Amino acid sequence: MRRWRLPWVSLIAALALVVLATPFAGLLFATGWRHFGFAAGDGDAVVVSFGYSLLAMLPIVLLGTPLAWWLARHRMRGQWLIDALLLLALLTPPLALGLLLSSVYGPYGSIGGLLEHAGLLLTNSPAAFVMAQFYAALPYYVVAARAAFEGVPRELEQIAQTLGHSPWRSFVHVSLPLSRLGLAAALALAWVRALGEFGVVLIVAYYPQGIPVKLWVNLQDIGLQAVYPLLWVFFLVALPLPLVLGLAVRRRLA
Repeated sequence: MRRWRLPWVSLIAALALVVLATPFAGLLFATGWRHFGFAAGDGDAVVVSFGYSLLAMLPIVLLGTPLAWWLARHRMRGQWLIDALLLLALLTPPLALGLLLSSVYGPYGSIGGLLEHAGLLLTNSPAAFVMAQFYAALPYYVVAARAAFEGVPRELEQIAQTLGHSPWRSFVHVSLPLSRLGLAAALALAWVRALGEFGVVLIVAYYPQGIPVKLWVNLQDIGLQAVYPLLWVFFLVALPLPLVLGLAVRRRLA
């Protein structure tokens, strides 16, 4: 690219940044600070969202970490089908995913009916809330964790195994430590994705109401000013961790 074009590129980049920042700056001015306060039930929604989203991280890490490592370290015939499945889960509209989950795990679904007879209700229950967050956030964690494992030189794992370490010890003592920052960023990304999920939760677990559904209820029942306190909670509590970890990963890669 010729140098005389660079100022135009910089100008367009600056314009894009301004466009991105405009809604967030608008929140600062749109909030009615004189009457700032939570609506009835907002506190419960905060507890529900943060508590259950943390709980959803447990199965995401337990299932997603081995899958991400396996995808990063193995090549097999037809692997494009696995990649396509990940992309399908990632790109499916949340409302559509919620409908799919309801058709399978709902009271009239093939699995949901059996689970309900066993005493596990996966509609409008805490378990349904965690399940919705799990399905919404798992693909994001796997994709980001896979990139973190791919950033670890495979030669280091092979050297560890030639020195007598088993594949498991090589994973624990080499792969995990070297990818810990990327894994932490993946976990933070998945957590925020689960915390902010609306479409899947709306279909599967309208109750108990978390922050996204409560935002919708407040907007419908009270008005726009009633959503701002919950928005501030989301931005001030949920976003700093993934932002800091994302910046740390970029600084390490630079």
